[in-house]
Amino acid sequence: MLCLCLYVPVHISERIELQYFESDSLPAQLKSLFKLSLFLPSQEFDSYRNWRKKIVKAGDKDLDGQLDFEEFVHYLRDHEKKLRLVFKSLDKKNDGRIDSQEIMQSLRDLGVHISEEQAEKILKSMDKNGTMTIDWNEWRDYHLLHPADNIPEIILYWKHSTIFDVGESMLVPDEFTAEEKKTGMLWRHLVAGGGAGAVSRTCTAPLDRLKVLMQVHASRSNSMGIAGGFTQMIREGGLRSLWRGNGINVLKIAPESAIKFMAYEQIKRLIGSNQETLGILERLVSGSLAGAIAQSSIYPMEVLKTRLALGRTGQYSGMKVCAKHIFKKEGLKAFYKGYIPNMLGIIPYAGIDLAVYETLKNSWLQRFATDSADPGVFVLLACGTMSSTCGQLASYPLALVRTRMQAQAATQEGSPQMTMTGLFRHIVRTEGAIGLYRGLAPNFMKVIPAVSISYVVYENLKITLGVQSR
Repeated sequence: MLCLCLYVPVHISERIELQYFESDSLPAQLKSLFKLSLFLPSQEFDSYRNWRKKIVKAGDKDLDGQLDFEEFVHYLRDHEKKLRLVFKSLDKKNDGRIDSQEIMQSLRDLGVHISEEQAEKILKSMDKNGTMTIDWNEWRDYHLLHPADNIPEIILYWKHSTIFDVGESMLVPDEFTAEEKKTGMLWRHLVAGGGAGAVSRTCTAPLDRLKVLMQVHASRSNSMGIAGGFTQMIREGGLRSLWRGNGINVLKIAPESAIKFMAYEQIKRLIGSNQETLGILERLVSGSLAGAIAQSSIYPMEVLKTRLALGRTGQYSGMKVCAKHIFKKEGLKAFYKGYIPNMLGIIPYAGIDLAVYETLKNSWLQRFATDSADPGVFVLLACGTMSSTCGQLASYPLALVRTRMQAQAATQEGSPQMTMTGLFRHIVRTEGAIGLYRGLAPNFMKVIPAVSISYVVYENLKITLGVQSR
């Protein structure tokens, strides 16, 4: 058995034991060791506490607030693998060493320009043998016990909520490196993402409108299939009617994305997090709150989109006319119909999407990342498609109830308005549990084309806007 005990001298006190690790199954080379002790000067006690908090947070798998030996070893192995990816990305010459020119070049790729003197200062902080170059061992030893959940190389390659637009804006915002924020590249990413979302939503708008019609009108007595739904739309309003409601769906991308990203950054600061220490739970909390703020700000546009999609040919000549009609007939409150199920849907959607995407990402990094964190187009598309699909599946009943509440006055004029719980009960009683998933088929049919189109457009817009990629 190995005991790793950590003692730290504190003010007005004898040194005390602060942490204890033990294991019954040790690697053979460690079995001869009995005790390892580490002593820190009392003036570094605050630094130790911050270090310990980060280490425990990064490696605590069972969430008991403690780090046992197995968790500590797992953390070291996982972190070392991420560090090797960064080292290889910096080693432009592939000679196993990093010099000042390579540091300057890597930062230049991110839009940050430093002098050779500044690069040499960075080198000296890690260089043990005075060669003014850093080999793998020096790099690893310097960074191994400095946790970083978001290695910049991984952040650069694994963005997905900015890139993939499946018509629902409930994903947790992507992380951006400090360099991307400082140089303004993040806003170019967001503009590229917004443009990609506009093209993607326009291309898949017929499927989206069919989904809304099936959510509201399909039932046991009125079975509406995909072919029948398209035929009905074309017969009623011609080919152009397939895109009814798409204009406002595209228009809301810009304000929603901007509000969500700014709110996300502010909430991260309020909860005391920064880019280096942000964990999945913190990302979920920050992203969900930011999504709620953004959705609250643009929610009237969601109601307008639903009413326009359900409208008959000639009923509304445009968004402005539709908004005036709703305000005059139903009042201001009508613009927030379905607001509660919409807010409740953010957590399962964002949470499951984030959890699935992070799981798939980490699994790929563990198994296949050897020289780079870049997963390639197909892996990125597959991970984004699977995580978005799982998120939508989990929150779909709430999305359906939201749509029906938004549409109530348009479909049941003069009848009493049903509450969220009342609608749930009514749907389950009259249609069974399957009724909560009306319109799911066209919704899933649009995921793969939406993700593919938004990715292709995003990559082309990045080039046009001068977004630098490695």
